[in-house]
Amino acid sequence: MKISNILVSQPAPGNTQSPFSEITSKYGVQVDYFPFFKIEPLTAKEFRAQKVAILDYTAIFFSAKSSIDAFFSVCEAMRVTVPETMKYFCTTENIALYLQKHIVYRKRKIFFGKGTVDSVIDTIGPKHKGENFLIASTDTTKPDVIKAFTKAGLKFGNAVFSKTVYSDLKDVDLSKYQMVVFYSPSDVKSLAQNYPDFKQGDLLFVTYGPSTARALKENGFAVEVEAPTPEAPSVSKALLLYLENRK
Repeated sequence: MKISNILVSQPAPGNTQSPFSEITSKYGVQVDYFPFFKIEPLTAKEFRAQKVAILDYTAIFFSAKSSIDAFFSVCEAMRVTVPETMKYFCTTENIALYLQKHIVYRKRKIFFGKGTVDSVIDTIGPKHKGENFLIASTDTTKPDVIKAFTKAGLKFGNAVFSKTVYSDLKDVDLSKYQMVVFYSPSDVKSLAQNYPDFKQGDLLFVTYGPSTARALKENGFAVEVEAPTPEAPSVSKALLLYLENRK
């Protein structure tokens, strides 16, 4: 089967160059984009239902940029003024830098780890152990985050600030594609929600991240290409190697 059309379950890259441009130019493959889901902030009413008082906390933990946007959106909707003394702990420097969109970046109150919850716990260390942490989550708090904060003996609470909204895929003609690229378990849930009786057939699935591949397999689907790997740290590189081996 010739690979001529690939669907990527993400928004189009906009003005930036597509990471799949080399695949298009080298193999003549058409790459289309369509986000299978989006993250939206909770409304003030939805957030209040959790009975969480944001100002009871002295530090916030973020593991995603979308959680940062949602946090400040909820604060604005609820007319909560975040104090200058609030400290922010993020899983990566990239996420920490994103805080500049909402606040003045000051190193004395913004801290980050090396991509894992445990690295954030190390950053907290004895110096910040006395803070009362609020874990900002999307839909649900990940068990590994709760486990890490509990094990470290930290005082914390958690709250959902945003929700996953699945896209309507009814207008997407999956039959025109030979491959679909999934980046998140939520992409898989969106497919299942839109097509409860979906049959994979000859359609090839590509995944980024072990949780995405696991979600597909748990739903009875086969995964043709998985990334990242030592040889292919990105989906685009994995597909280049895959198409090269099919020649």
